[in-house]
Amino acid sequence: MPLAKTFQQLADEAKARIRETTAEEVEARLGDASWDGVLIDVREQDEYRAGHLPGARGIGRGVLEYHIADEVPDTDREIVLYCRGGNRSALAADSLRQMGYTNIYSLRNGFRTWQEEGRPVSHDGEPIVH
Repeated sequence: MPLAKTFQQLADEAKARIRETTAEEVEARLGDASWDGVLIDVREQDEYRAGHLPGARGIGRGVLEYHIADEVPDTDREIVLYCRGGNRSALAADSLRQMGYTNIYSLRNGFRTWQEEGRPVSHDGEPIVH
């Protein structure tokens, strides 16, 4: 029987298959009026409500694959995913990659770093609940 993998090992393997982006790059996207991408917070609902990136849709990691086709039907549209530290979003990005989405990014180091660096945080809106 093969040895079980840790969460961190799974996340590291996913990161080898996906593209990551930085907080600086995401902030530039958000400031670009022509950016037509989608920003998705894959954290839990209570985490989203406590503060999230401006304009982010809250679609938790546990339901993302189920709802992504309705929320983002264009598999070529740019999607930036983030979580608290960059691991859940890497796993989510890898999952969407396997589902045929071609333009996926995970925010390296996640919301924690975004917030620590003093970047804008929103408390508006509710996570998408289905």
